[in-house]
Amino acid sequence: MDELRSRRVAETMREELSELIRFELDDPRVEGVEVTDVVVSPDMRRADVLVVVAGTEQQQREALEGLEAARHYLRRNLMQRVELFRMPELRFRPAAELPGGEPLARLRRRIRRGRPRG
Repeated sequence: MDELRSRRVAETMREELSELIRFELDDPRVEGVEVTDVVVSPDMRRADVLVVVAGTEQQQREALEGLEAARHYLRRNLMQRVELFRMPELRFRPAAELPGGEPLARLRRRIRRGRPRG
């Protein structure tokens, strides 16, 4: 797939997943989870969703378990919001796990752009 299109798809998925996680999931384990980036494979079969979780290591592990439990719900809602021929399978990873993480200033800008909780 074209690199520019891949980046646009990944950014759209990041924005929509951020909204879904922040405002539509009622699982207390995923509170404070921020989606920092989405890395889509070239064949569009997989998407690594990089997340930052504030808290202890136990809270981070529980948040990842909560996201894995909600994976199908998130993918189904993402399919309704983003029109793609093939919606990739979602895999949630801590942001520090994959190399080439974003600079901290950029992550803070993304967090500030989010809507406040109602």
